[in-house]
Amino acid sequence: MNDLFKKREVNFLIQLLILSALLFGIHSYLNYHFAKDVVLFFPLWQIYLFHIITVLIIYTLINYRDSIGKTEVFNAFILGMLLKMILTMVFLLPWILSKPEQKGFDLANFFIPYFLYLSFEVFTITKFLQKS
Repeated sequence: MNDLFKKREVNFLIQLLILSALLFGIHSYLNYHFAKDVVLFFPLWQIYLFHIITVLIIYTLINYRDSIGKTEVFNAFILGMLLKMILTMVFLLPWILSKPEQKGFDLANFFIPYFLYLSFEVFTITKFLQKS
């Protein structure tokens, strides 16, 4: 691995962990004060761990492809998004099959962070896409 790959990966990981800690703190605070009586299907830590892992995998794949000289990363990005959608369905499958009574809280707890992480991911990966 070259130094540029490692440097970008470490910088991204630091940004991702800071964002995750901030979002998790805000999310936990809001849930505690506005939805403390609601029993959620997925604990928040599982949702955030899922998002961190999927975002990190996609960024690492694109960072690696760029570092070995493959400047065409758009296809890898689209493939990563497709993989992320499939993994999202697999992650949510137990919830979907359980025929949940309270759909709104569980959906909001998953998809609000999903779109925030997606925005962060697109913002950081845009640097690779603009280069090519």
